[in-house]
Amino acid sequence: MSGFTWIHISLFLVTLLYLTEGKDVYVTVRDGDQASLPCGNMINDQEKCDSITWIYSVSQNSTSVELITLGQTSENAKLKSDRLSVTTNCSLVIKKVTSEDVGRYTCRQFDESGQRQGQDAPVYLSLITVIGHKSSKTVMLSCFVQTYGDCRHTVRWLHQDNDVGKDHKDMRTSQSDCSATISFKTSYYEEKPGYLASFKCEVTNKNDGEVQLCNFTPLSSCRKAGVNPSKTSGELKTTTSPTITSTTQEDCSFLNYVMLVMRVVELLLITVITVVIIRARGNKRPPDAIIVLNSVKSPPVTRSGPEANQVQDEVTVNYENLRSTFASVKLH
Repeated sequence: MSGFTWIHISLFLVTLLYLTEGKDVYVTVRDGDQASLPCGNMINDQEKCDSITWIYSVSQNSTSVELITLGQTSENAKLKSDRLSVTTNCSLVIKKVTSEDVGRYTCRQFDESGQRQGQDAPVYLSLITVIGHKSSKTVMLSCFVQTYGDCRHTVRWLHQDNDVGKDHKDMRTSQSDCSATISFKTSYYEEKPGYLASFKCEVTNKNDGEVQLCNFTPLSSCRKAGVNPSKTSGELKTTTSPTITSTTQEDCSFLNYVMLVMRVVELLLITVITVVIIRARGNKRPPDAIIVLNSVKSPPVTRSGPEANQVQDEVTVNYENLRSTFASVKLH
């Protein structure tokens, strides 16, 4: 009886193990950060992870490639082999994550005979990017998330840890799938030191409900909401300046000069084309008045009186002379 009970307990544990395996895992990091992707289908203890293979897919319609084959870096991962490594628990670590790393990663386990064991453990890696643009009048901050497949995140901007309402006169916000922007006057940025530090991008994962806060400056890793930054490990060690592009007065002057030159060239082309058309039309001869006049037959001239008799006599004499000449030629 006790043996029968242990059989039921063993079956229950095995069933519970297989139900927990293969669960989708979502990892979202900021660009340039390090990502650690856990392998969730570990069945046997792995000392060297020599039976683990990591497979990468950039999209649902793309061909999957092996990055780690039986614990070793694959030939397909040569271009980023210096950024890939496998930990003692067979997690895949990616350093300095970029947009090219976004996708689905699958941890697959094999036995000694090469047969697959257990279920695949997929991990979806998403990337958060925060950038800024400054012109002479406006500063615009943008925050967006790149994901595998459909968007799984909501994004919004916070000012001093509060949501920016639509009735805020000095700021304008816009939101769409996986992205959000906020803009304000450049004078605020120039006159208030540290003004950009009051903005945070809040990213929420719809699948697991995880909320991350990303500062615009100082540039650092995003942290989970409710976690004290001072107690996190290595989250605020990055000292790189935030990415913000600007359009200066010199750039505007140069653009205006280029536009002026293009307009002058356009006017010159229009003038040349007009002159060519006018000259081409001028070379075509209009209907000649003389030809038209000659084409009209002159009416016959009728004569009367002595002049008419004189002309008739001359015609008769000439006819007689012609007959005499023709007769003499014929006799010879």
